[in-house]
Amino acid sequence: MTMNTFFDSFKNHFLISMPHLNDPHFEHTVIYLCEHTKEGAMGIIINRPANVEFSELATHLDMQIDQPQIAAEPIYNGGPVEAERGFILHTSDKVWDNSLRVTDEVSLSASLEALQDIAQGTGPEAFRITLGCAGWDAGQLEAEITSNDWLVCEADLDVLFHTPSDMQFTAATQVLGIDMARLSPDIGHG
Repeated sequence: MTMNTFFDSFKNHFLISMPHLNDPHFEHTVIYLCEHTKEGAMGIIINRPANVEFSELATHLDMQIDQPQIAAEPIYNGGPVEAERGFILHTSDKVWDNSLRVTDEVSLSASLEALQDIAQGTGPEAFRITLGCAGWDAGQLEAEITSNDWLVCEADLDVLFHTPSDMQFTAATQVLGIDMARLSPDIGHG
């Protein structure tokens, strides 16, 4: 086996879990990859509401909400890594000092200042607040993709920020032109 010196980064791509993926953390999920290097990868599950609203988070952080429509904004389970830490995946029209600019259109922040701006109605145009993230060590994600655990496609901003969470899985697969209901859990395994 020859060593491939070329590395394909899947940063700014969706990972769509395959039907046979039997991990409760990732079953039927869409993950937005924020970082992917030879050292590993980091992403945010975008389609798992946590049954917590922004108002509850704001109360916990002793933060006042100035925009009533923001109070009911759902918080999502972003993944099993750092599950108590908040992450804000958002459009890059507003960034903060610690923001990771994934692309010109998408950034990731994890600051209290970002949450305060959202509560005051001065945050980014579109955002998704999560608790936790998903992470992979060097080579781990590539091995999972090779094992057909994930479908990979370029991220779509409309699916990312403007599609209801219960429709994101189907919408993400449609970016690839695939109907997941027609896929066998045994696909890729012979």
